[in-house]
Amino acid sequence: VQREIAARLPSTGPAREALARGGAIVIVRTAADAAALADRLTPEHLVCDDAATAAAVRAGTAFVGAWSAQAAGDYATGSNHVLPTSGAARFRGGLSAADCVRVTSRQRLTGSGLRRLAPAIIALAEAEGLMAHAESIRERCR
Repeated sequence: VQREIAARLPSTGPAREALARGGAIVIVRTAADAAALADRLTPEHLVCDDAATAAAVRAGTAFVGAWSAQAAGDYATGSNHVLPTSGAARFRGGLSAADCVRVTSRQRLTGSGLRRLAPAIIALAEAEGLMAHAESIRERCR
C-alpha cells in the first residue's frame, strides 16, 4: 500500500502535505473492524464497497460502489461540498439549504391546558433545581 501511494502521489497539490501531517496506513483483521474504526473517525468522505458498510459508518458523505468516485461528489453529484471535518460527522451532516432557513416555534396554551400540564412541568423544573420555573407555573395556576 505504501509503495502504491508513493507511486500515485501527485507532485503538486495538497495531498503530499496532508498525508505527511495526518495520513496513516491502518491494517485491520476484518471488514467489520474497518467499519468500526471508520465510524469512530467519522470521516468527511467515506469510500466503501457496499451499502451495508455505508449504513454502518457515520460520515459527511459516503461513496458506495466501484463507480462512486469521491471526485464525482466533489464536482458533480453532491448537493454541495461543505462537509463536516475533524470527526464532526458524529453529530452533523453536510451543509444544506435547511441551514439557511430560520425556524421559530410559537407556543400558545390555554389556562386549562397549562393546569393539566402543571404537575409535570413543576416536577421537572424542581428536579432540575429551577425553582423559579416551577413557581412561574404555580403563580399562573393560582
